Amino acid sequence: MDQKPPFDFKDFKLPNINVKAIVWAAGVIIVLSLFFSSWFTIEPEEVGVVVRLGKYVRTVNPGLNFKMPLGVEQVYKVPVERQLKLEFGFRSTTPGVRTRYSPTKYQDESLMLTGDLNAAEVEWIVQFRIKNPYNFLFRVRNAEQTFRDINEAMMRAVVGDRTVDEVLTIGRQEVASTVTLMLQELSNQYELGIKVDQVVLQDVNPPEQVKPAFNEVNEAQQEREKLINQAKSEYNKVIPKARGEAARTIEKAKGYALERINNASGEAANFDAVYKEYSKAKEVTRQRIYLETMNDVMQNVGRKLITDNKVTGILPLFQLDKGGAK
Repeated sequence: MDQKPPFDFKDFKLPNINVKAIVWAAGVIIVLSLFFSSWFTIEPEEVGVVVRLGKYVRTVNPGLNFKMPLGVEQVYKVPVERQLKLEFGFRSTTPGVRTRYSPTKYQDESLMLTGDLNAAEVEWIVQFRIKNPYNFLFRVRNAEQTFRDINEAMMRAVVGDRTVDEVLTIGRQEVASTVTLMLQELSNQYELGIKVDQVVLQDVNPPEQVKPAFNEVNEAQQEREKLINQAKSEYNKVIPKARGEAARTIEKAKGYALERINNASGEAANFDAVYKEYSKAKEVTRQRIYLETMNDVMQNVGRKLITDNKVTGILPLFQLDKGGAK
């Protein structure tokens, strides 16, 4: 068997390489890397937080900015002018005019116990802004998750102090306002760098397992309120009318009493005046009163017979049954 002769390195020659071209290409690559890694753009609703080797250096405003290249300085873009939101108990898949929601239930977030030991599913939205980028990035590890945990804790605390009826109906706005104030206070205490704009209760319902029974209770309460309102309406129709009639009767009686009193006072005053005149000339006044009285009486008498009181036995001559003479 034939064997190949050993390789002779003396006969090996390097290919013809243009070292100068390689050096120029490497130089161009390095320059381009330095150029493209030394500038960055911040959008109008953002600010840039620059750190150098992991240490905070400065905060830059929107526009074109420069930094040390090759990873010496890094930039974190924070949307300080944009309103952010967190959703609890549900998730939006397609936001817009017709928002689409995920069919998945997040009962670990929404299921809560009320103050009267009833269960309720509370879904809500928190709208907030980042007011201090440095605190948001560096004061708390994972500030957004911490803020989410604070939200759940505050909502459970507030709902746990109220009855299920308050949470489901009349107390919704109060719950949202209270949670907003508590969230802001705790965010300031933790130095999260977050400003809470508002908390909105999206939907509050009893759990699916007890919803039929809860609906029956609500229907009974509504029926009770309906009957109470009907009774109040009937009461408002009858009682004010009776009170008005009573007030009218009382005022009428007062008017009648006042009339009688005034008439009696007038008659008494007239009598006093007549008596004073009578006292001045008793005989003349007596004659005048007698004549005035007889004048009034005689006008109402149909037949008048005037005789001498000394004459007797003349009654048959008057023919009273035929009218006789006046």
